[in-house]
Amino acid sequence: MRIEMPRYMERFGAIKFYDIQRVLELSGGRTSGFGGEVPGTINISSSDLEEIEANMTIIIPVKNENPKILEGVLSGVPHDAFVIVVSNSRREPIDRYRIELDTLFQFYRLTRRPILAVHQKDPILAEALKEAGYTYIIGEDGLVKDGKGEGMIVGLLLAKYLKRKYVGFIDSDNYIPGAVNEYVHIYAAGFYMAKSPFAMVRIKWPYKTKFVGKRFYFRRRGRVSEITNRYMNMLVASITKFETDIIKTSNAGEHALTIDLADRIGYSSGFSIEPYQIVYLLEEYSGLKHPRFPEVMKDTIEIFQIEPRNPHIHEEREESHIPEMIKQSLSTIYHSSLADEFIKKRIRDELISRKALAPDEPIPEPVKYPPLYGVNPNKLLKVLSESSDTLVIKDE
Repeated sequence: MRIEMPRYMERFGAIKFYDIQRVLELSGGRTSGFGGEVPGTINISSSDLEEIEANMTIIIPVKNENPKILEGVLSGVPHDAFVIVVSNSRREPIDRYRIELDTLFQFYRLTRRPILAVHQKDPILAEALKEAGYTYIIGEDGLVKDGKGEGMIVGLLLAKYLKRKYVGFIDSDNYIPGAVNEYVHIYAAGFYMAKSPFAMVRIKWPYKTKFVGKRFYFRRRGRVSEITNRYMNMLVASITKFETDIIKTSNAGEHALTIDLADRIGYSSGFSIEPYQIVYLLEEYSGLKHPRFPEVMKDTIEIFQIEPRNPHIHEEREESHIPEMIKQSLSTIYHSSLADEFIKKRIRDELISRKALAPDEPIPEPVKYPPLYGVNPNKLLKVLSESSDTLVIKDE
């Protein structure tokens, strides 16, 4: 894979934000290196990508997804990456999780690729989390809370057990297996470039594609991400006193990070989890406070933003959820300790104008969860392996 070298970078304390790098060739030849035969580019050979992917876990959160689409996503993940599926699908009146497992079993039988799956509402999972020492995502009913963010955290804790160096996320509603394959290669390319053990790779879709009439329409910007990026950059500018547009991946559902970094950042619930990762990094590691993990400050956090060649095509759902996604995303900025009154007023006005908030309604603070550092994943798997009827591990 050949991609552009980073042409621009902004640094805030220990955090390096690299500007967008585009994929130039999906396959760039056999020789890896910076510059190489084409100055200004980085080429990562297939063997180097495969070596990193063999040390990577891919987490796929699933909720009531079409099994054919899920199978397509699985087929796009490179074979040597370990796949973890965390499902929050309905189990009544039809057990959709059982349908997903049938898809996974058939895929494993035909490919022998390593897979682990668990259901988010499994009561044994909640017991295992208590034993492991991470009870924050357990609700009042004694089960893991609903929400994409909570499912991602479950996946991360299972990834810690596997002891692989890298972990990435892929949404389960992606129609194009080739796009999934490219995303994982991009993750590996980012980690190839990283010099720090604390690195993150975030995908910026070139187009979010929908079918209109008799043809595809390639929309350049997502509705939610464009708004969140604007206010995230405003938050950064309030710290530096210089306007910026460096952050372009606030709502990147497809992203990856080193396990060392995944252990040392906070998380949040629902749709807010991706922008909250950036807010947490700015609060904790921009040098404005004494961090819980000073070893990160002694090194750096590298955040790569990379644009793939494949467009992103997923199922078009009702647009009624868009205002709620905007509200959850912007709430992470509104309630940040770094946000001043000017930003808060702008966010409030934005949400009211988009009918995501009533004029007299408070902006709810996102539910936040602490870092995973110190959680014992071996205890988690021990309890699940002994008692869970939803845990599945397929690994030759």
